[in-house]
Amino acid sequence: MALITCRDLSLGYESQSILNNLNFSINAGDYLCIVGENGSGKSTLMRTVLGLQRPMGGVIEFGDGLRENEIGYLPQQTAVQRDFPATVWEIVLSGCQSRAGKRPFYSKAEKRLAEESMGRMGITPFRKRCYRELSGGQQQRVLLARALCATRKLLLMDEPVSGLDPKVTAEMYALIQQLNAEGVTIVMISHDIAAAVRYATHILHIGGERTFFGAVEAYRESPVGRRFIDMEGGDKA
Repeated sequence: MALITCRDLSLGYESQSILNNLNFSINAGDYLCIVGENGSGKSTLMRTVLGLQRPMGGVIEFGDGLRENEIGYLPQQTAVQRDFPATVWEIVLSGCQSRAGKRPFYSKAEKRLAEESMGRMGITPFRKRCYRELSGGQQQRVLLARALCATRKLLLMDEPVSGLDPKVTAEMYALIQQLNAEGVTIVMISHDIAAAVRYATHILHIGGERTFFGAVEAYRESPVGRRFIDMEGGDKA
């Protein structure tokens, strides 16, 4: 059964439509990359799936035991967020907020989960460090650990390697690929079409006259896929 199914989904702001009649599903274990030109509605779609914005039409269904508050989310960072004056431990532990509910404290199990998440991301040595003192790659690892505290099933990421140098970018992709291999379903917005067709199992291409959803192999051979890969300089091999 699909974790998320979108049926005839229409997105936009007020009376201005961005996307119409979008249909796709995300199954457990998928690695889905959402691609398309700037302004095509990728971030709007992600916010809608997260319940941060209401669709203009259609429905989003959650299945396989997934609840809306069990989705880990790694948003694009703003300059203000990068300068956040909190410790690594405080930020990672805050990912357990949805589990804690209205409790004014975190349980031992939630603290243990935060410790495990830091260990998985290799940031335990930074536990007491101030977040704003870390490098961009280290900050992304902290945010990934935070997102893992919210879920064991599904991670949504909006441009997780934006602004990172090539070495750190490769390390982030390796981390995400490892999480997927461990059973975490990945949904990622990406402008890096070469990486998308290299790592993902499925592609959702939105915007323009044609929308594509399907396996990477089919996307490579589709007219919209070939055109976009060529335009962005992606590797078709």
